[in-house]
Amino acid sequence: MKKIEFINYPKCSTCVKAKKWLENNGIDFDNRDIVTDNPNESEIKKYLKISGKEIKKFFNTSGILYREMNLKEKLVDMTEDEMIKLLATDGKLVKRPLIVTEKDVLIGFKEEEWKNFFKV
Repeated sequence: MKKIEFINYPKCSTCVKAKKWLENNGIDFDNRDIVTDNPNESEIKKYLKISGKEIKKFFNTSGILYREMNLKEKLVDMTEDEMIKLLATDGKLVKRPLIVTEKDVLIGFKEEEWKNFFKV
């Protein structure tokens, strides 16, 4: 199986559920805490390219920090590079969990999407 990186926040209930799902389905992964080891700009650029998704999908829109920074309004006027720089400043801004492989990136835990991806 391909190398799988599971990027998560251990205190996030959705991340805990996703990790348990991976373990219950016998999926081997490298665990990475998004707060202590936040993706840097080059990693975020790579995730964008691999996923084919728009940059806004990578923002944790339900997070406290997102709301405190009033990003819903600010992102409208930001360039993609500015958004990438911002995401690289704090892991709590990044939607989680992330599954990262050489060929794809899953954003958030949607069980059906994960079942299809991992073919379980």
